[in-house]
Order: sequence, then C-alpha cells, then structure tokens
Amino acid sequence: MHAANTTLKYRLLTPLLFSIFFSFTSKMVAQPALSLTPVISTGLSSPIQLVNAGDGSNRIFIVEQSATIKVYDAAFNFLSNFLAVSGVNYGGERGLLSMVFHPNYATNGFFFVYYTNTAGDLELARYHVSSDPNVADATSKLVFLTIPHPTNSNHNGGELHFGADGYLYLSTGDGGGGGDVPNNAQNTAVLLGKMLRLDVNTPNGSVNYSIPAGNPFSNEIYDLGLRNPFRWSFDRLTNDMWIGDVGQDSFEEINFRAAAAAAGVNYGWHCYEANNTYNTTGCGPIANYVFPVYNYPTQNPAAAVIGGIVYRGAAYPALQGYNISADFYSGTFYLTRPDGSGGWLTTTQILSPAGMVDFGETEVGEAYVVSITANTVYRLNASTPLPVTLVLFDGVSVPWGVNLHWQTVAEQNIRAYEVEYSLNGSAFSYAGTVQPLLNSTANNYHYLHNFRFSGNVFYRLKIVDTDGSYTYSNTIQLQINTTGSSLIAPTVITNGSIQIYLENAVYRAIEVVSTNGSLVVKQNISGQSGSMKIPVNGLAAGIYLVKFIGDNSSAVEKIIVQ
Repeated sequence: MHAANTTLKYRLLTPLLFSIFFSFTSKMVAQPALSLTPVISTGLSSPIQLVNAGDGSNRIFIVEQSATIKVYDAAFNFLSNFLAVSGVNYGGERGLLSMVFHPNYATNGFFFVYYTNTAGDLELARYHVSSDPNVADATSKLVFLTIPHPTNSNHNGGELHFGADGYLYLSTGDGGGGGDVPNNAQNTAVLLGKMLRLDVNTPNGSVNYSIPAGNPFSNEIYDLGLRNPFRWSFDRLTNDMWIGDVGQDSFEEINFRAAAAAAGVNYGWHCYEANNTYNTTGCGPIANYVFPVYNYPTQNPAAAVIGGIVYRGAAYPALQGYNISADFYSGTFYLTRPDGSGGWLTTTQILSPAGMVDFGETEVGEAYVVSITANTVYRLNASTPLPVTLVLFDGVSVPWGVNLHWQTVAEQNIRAYEVEYSLNGSAFSYAGTVQPLLNSTANNYHYLHNFRFSGNVFYRLKIVDTDGSYTYSNTIQLQINTTGSSLIAPTVITNGSIQIYLENAVYRAIEVVSTNGSLVVKQNISGQSGSMKIPVNGLAAGIYLVKFIGDNSSAVEKIIVQ
C-alpha cells in the first residue's frame, strides 16, 4: 500500500508560481471531533479489515492479512475462527486482503475472499458457510478469477464490495514498482490498476462468472487509471463510490465517483498523479480524466492514504454524510463533505495510534477502524460540534507574514481561538491565540502571523470551549513568499555549524528538525541578535528545517547538510 519512494521530498501542492498575494476562502461549520475507543485489543494478528455479514445477526468479522478470518458477536466477544483461507502468500503487502458477503448470504451462505496466491498473483475465490454459522466450510473453495501480477510484490489493491446493482466490485493495484512502467493502469486489456465489476451469479461456460452488460471494454474492467486503490467503499445511502488511491512521490488521492456516473471513469494514473502531470506520453486530453476531490502531499510522515466510508449511523448525527479517510503513517484523519456549492470541504484531525488499514461498518452503519500496527479494532466516536458557526476562514500573504481572517455567528461558551499552522498539512504547530468577541450575530477576527517562509503553508483554527473541549475548523492552504533576506548564510552546511544573523532579538529559540519531523538540535537564543553560530556536528547528510521561534513571530528556513 505504501508510496513508491521511502525518501520523500517536499514538493509544491500546485503548479502555480510563487505569488506574494494568494488566498483561499471556504465556508463551513465546525466539524465534529473524532476519537477512538478500542473494542478488540487482544487475540488479533495483522488485522486488515472489518466487515459484517448483513444477515441480521449483527456479528463482526475480522480479516487477518495472515489468512485467518475471526468472528465476534455484536458486543465484540470472540466466537470462533471462521476460516483459514488456503493458498495465501503472506508477507509485505501480500496476504489475505479483503472479504465480502453475498447480498443473499442469509439464504445462500456464499462469501468471497481476495488474496495473493502462492505464485504472487491476485485471486478471487468463493466459499460457503458450514452447518455451524460461525464456521465456514473450508472445502467449499471455488476460484473465480486469477490475475497475473508479475515482477513486483506490492500494489495488489484491493477491496471487495457488492454494488446496489448486485454485481461484485474489486479494486486492483497497478502491478507495483514505481511509475507504472508497463502502463498497466491505462491498458484496458490488463486488469491491473482498475476497478473491476463481475456478475458472480451467472456462470459463463467454464468460467464461474460473466461480464455485466455495460462494462465499457467488454471485459471485467469498469473504471481505470488507479495506482493502488487499497481501500474504498460505497456510500450505503447514495451508492456513490469513494476511493483512496495511494500516490507515487507527491500526492495521496481521495476520489469520488457519483452513482450516476457512466462506466469507464479514468482516474488518470500514470498520466497524472492527483491533478498534476506525471507522465503524459501517449495520454489523451485532460478532459478524459477525473481528478480527486481532495489530495494531500506525500511527505513524511504522510505517505499512504486509506480510503474510508461515509458515516450513515445513528449514534453521531453530527457526523452524518462525512466521508472519513485516514493516512496510514501519520494518523491524520480526513473528513470530506459537500460545501453546498457543488464542491467539497476537507478538514483534518490527528488521532493515535497510526497504522489504520480499514474503515468498517456494522449492519446498522456504525463505524470502526482497524489498526494493523496496534493489532486493535477501534470504535470511531464523534463529539457534537461546539456552539459556533464559522462562515468564513481565509488568509492572504503580506510581506511581513500571513494575515488570517475569519467570521463567525452564534458564538456561545467559546474560550479562545488558537491559530495553528503546518508545512505538510498533517503536523500542526501553535501560532497564537485570539480571544472571542461572543456576539450573537456576526464576529470578525484578524490574526497576523509573523512568519518568514517561501512555499505552501496550511492553517486551521482550534476552537476551544469554556469546558476545555475543542474542535477544528477546515484547513486552508496558502502559497506564500515572505522570506525577504535569508537568516542563514550559507544554507549548504559543510563545516559543522549554521551561520545565523538576526537583526533584532525577536526569537527565543532555534530548532533544527529532520524531514521526518524529529527534533535534532535545540538552542535558546533569548535576547540575542547579530551574528551567531549553531553547532550541528554529527548530523547525517540531508535536508533539514531550521525553525526560529518567538512569542510574536516565527520563521522557517531550509538547509542542506553535506
């Protein structure tokens, strides 16, 4: 599921040139605050999916990548090992990846599994339940489809779901490696890098399924242009499709497909990564491709999107209609919903632990999350939004920093607005606090973030209630250039120290941070100005960020240690 490169480089999120003035405006209400409660924390080994049978039993089935399926009652009490799937090649991204129950499982007892077989190929098979409802018949295995997956062990996809049309849908990866060199994702004669659709109820001669009418290429392919759609889902209310497609070097994608969209949607890979050109040799006009409703930079620690679900349960009305996805490495959760004007709004929250590999639903639509690194299943909870409506949040770059502006109505019991910023859209830092006006009608706020930087910066508001609870605004992205003259010269470090010059004593500390976010050097410089040296002996060669931290201003500059 991982992105192709383990060393991640900082890249711009848009192809626009740097601009002194750039703003982004959106309208929204404060999002619900998410939290996680463990419900299964023992007895699991490499859990990778949570599903329900849809048979009225309210049981929960946990798929383990190591090829075992376990069944629990509605209170998450272990009942039995349901099945050990045979013929599975387990390791790395290989293994048992998904299962789905037939829509008529209550009467026919059929369910399907998707896995990598002992040859490393992708395989779809059907099983039948035994006379014991908590144990499958291991001898009933019937292979429906085997997809060659030569050369690489990664980018296998994939997830199984039945659509409202009664057909079985399966997502496949592009065959692995980097850059989709064989061009599998755009090749309509190859089943890799696709969304497949099969009629598993109608055998066709010696084949256990048939091709549904309406498949655009007269084969199993329904949509194309995907890199590694490891997790995806149908909205159980609207039948819209949401796909998390793991990116290459620069972007992770959350794709939306309306239920009414015609077959043959092309999501662009490898011609495009998100909506940015990747390799357009032999590709068609840009109008041929459908781009994601949200993307975020592939930058350590965020590096692998996990497609989620649209919440349709009853326990948390404030969460209704949100698509919830996450990043495997960073633990960032992405909440996406319509903005009311034909577009989308996505907000973020960071939860612990990371390692989330699946969002599952119970029969009644409550949401659960599976962490393969913690070997734990969590219930997804959501608190009611705070009593405030945020109707506007935007910002503009000015020569001395960033001027943020927001408007609210109906404020009640608000303690403070805390401004937070981030250089990668995932890890946020505190910038400052603004006290609320608490007017029942319109409230206008401005905050000047004295910040020296050139590139993309993300901002959000932490809205704190009088009881200490809080929620976050939407995240806005600004492209800024406020560096002026550099505080560091030279920026290529060859002699074991950073040479710094400060005109004024406005900063109290300097931090040197690695590209994975680790603090490697910190020095107190309160009250100091002029020329100074910061020793960095022993740092490994590479790129680092130098953060200047003050009470009312901050700056970030990049250095290269050789």
